Order: sequence, then C-alpha cells, then structure tokens
Amino acid sequence: MSVRARERVRSVDLVPSVLAGKIAPIARLLSRAEQGADEVLPALEEIYRHAGKAHVVGITGVPGSGKSTLLSKLAIRLRGLERRVGIVAVDPTSPFSGGSILGDRIRMNDLSGDPDIFIRSMATRGSLGGLARATLDAVDILDAAGYDPVLIETVGVGQDEVEVVQAAHSTVVVSAPGLGDDIQAVKAGVLEIADIHVVSKYDRADANRTITDLKGMLTLGAHAGTGAHAQSSPQATWKTPVVATSAASGEGIDELVDQIDAHRTFLRESGTLRQRQRQIAQRRLLKAAEDLLRDEFMRQQEGDMARIISDMIDREVHPSAAARQLIELVRKAGDR
Repeated sequence: MSVRARERVRSVDLVPSVLAGKIAPIARLLSRAEQGADEVLPALEEIYRHAGKAHVVGITGVPGSGKSTLLSKLAIRLRGLERRVGIVAVDPTSPFSGGSILGDRIRMNDLSGDPDIFIRSMATRGSLGGLARATLDAVDILDAAGYDPVLIETVGVGQDEVEVVQAAHSTVVVSAPGLGDDIQAVKAGVLEIADIHVVSKYDRADANRTITDLKGMLTLGAHAGTGAHAQSSPQATWKTPVVATSAASGEGIDELVDQIDAHRTFLRESGTLRQRQRQIAQRRLLKAAEDLLRDEFMRQQEGDMARIISDMIDREVHPSAAARQLIELVRKAGDR
C-alpha cells in the first residue's frame, strides 16, 4: 500500500488492527491522536471502551535524577517477566521554536529491538504539568493494544510534576544523591504524591544520606497526617517504600518491580483503585473541557478576544473580568 493510500485510511478503520496489537497501526493512530484532528475522535472513543485493563505507572522526578535510565532497566526486567510494556515518554517543547527534543528514543535505544516494548515520545506542546495533551489518549491506545503495564515518564520540571498523580494508578518519584539540599523532595512538592520513592545511583557514596532523609520525611509526614494517603481509612493505608537502585549494577530493580506489583494489589484489595480511576476520569474531563475552551478562544483571537486583550492592555478591565467576558461571548456564539 502506498503512503497516499495509507493516509486515506480512516482512523476508526485502524482500531481492529490496534486491538490485535499490530505495530504499524498503533504508531499511526498514536500520531493522529497527537495531532488532535477531529477525524480521530471516533477511533479514540472506540479505543476508550476497550482500554482500562493495564496498570498505569507514572515515573517522575527532577531533571538529572536518572528517570530514563531507570525506566529502561525497569522495562527490560518487566520483559523478563514476559510482560508487554508500553512507554509514553513526554519531552519538553521549546518555548521559542516549538520544537521538541524527543530524546527518550535515543536514551532507550537498547529497548528498540524488542517488539513487545512500544516506546512513544510525545512533545508537551505548551501543556503544563509535565504531560502532553494527548498523553492519556496514548495510554489508552497502548492499553487497548495489550500492553500492561503502561509507563509514563514525565518531563522532569520540578513542581509541575504533580499532575502525573492524576494520570497514573501508581506514581514513582525518582531522586538522586547530590541534586540539591536535604529537603529537595519537599521543595519540589513530590513527597506527598509518591506511592513509591526511588533513590537512583545507589552506588554513590552520598546515597545513604538521601535514603535516610527521605525515610525521615515520610515518617514525619505520616505522623502529621499529610501525604498522598492521609485521607484513606486505616484499613486502606499504603506505607510508601523507599527503594534504592543502581542502573550500573541493576541493584534494586527487582525490588522496584515487586513494589509496583504490591501497590497494584493494594489498590485492588483495599478498594482504592476505584478512587484512583475517578481521579483520572475527573482530570481527563476537566482537561478536555479546558482544551475545547482554549481552541474556541483561539478562534476568537482576531475578533472579540483581540478587543478584550486591548482593553486589558489599557487597564480598562481586570483579567478575571475579561475572562468572564470571553466565556460569555463563546457561550452566546454557541447558542446561535
């Protein structure tokens, strides 16, 4: 089939092949989902009905913590357990050129030859929170195609990383020795979102201090009633582990797999999986609504929006009041 003929295939017609786990249709549907054209929506709706089986694991942490290297070792270990692994690696988009490095394919070259590991790099394209706009559509596609688990590696931008907790069933936060002062995890706002803490580069001499600090902060957080699980009932409390890993030696990777599996079991047996699913659904609903509004606002850019912006520049209207004006104009346009 020629390139032009392949392009004429409707997205919804790709769905059966995606459900059968065929690589080329999966890649094509992922590309169309990322482009965000209306034509792909019926396919994504059908995929959504077939997804929901995979365990989604978010892997986040500050830049330089070794997330990509850890992810590579984790994927190899999961393949050794005969699991099909999907990976969505989100890379930052340049605010100047709009281009993205998409470097995770380069950093994970040792995985590229395995047909049961599917890696997809996605650009944030201005989306905040460490995730791309189509991240969870990509997760759905890999989920429906039979990949389990699906791993999301976020951008690694510090405080914006907390969004991943509303996209994953289990959140792994990666820290490394020597990246900052003793309370870098608290400053980055990630202490509370972790289901599993990983200290990478454990072969370094200062790793034990980072592990001790993390465990101490987790103990203080538990006593203060703070943290990701503080509102759970006593019967449904997960004690956040700290796992030491070394990509060089492979130390700790088996323990990390065990902890991810243990957290998956905990979610199911404690009844909190439904709560996580509700959080993810709520995030997706609000995000989809925001995207629709943003697109509609941009269509107004040459008309009412330009006038309102001019009023703001002239200090004649406050941004909150201007936003209400814009929403009202969009609402009236929809009623016509």
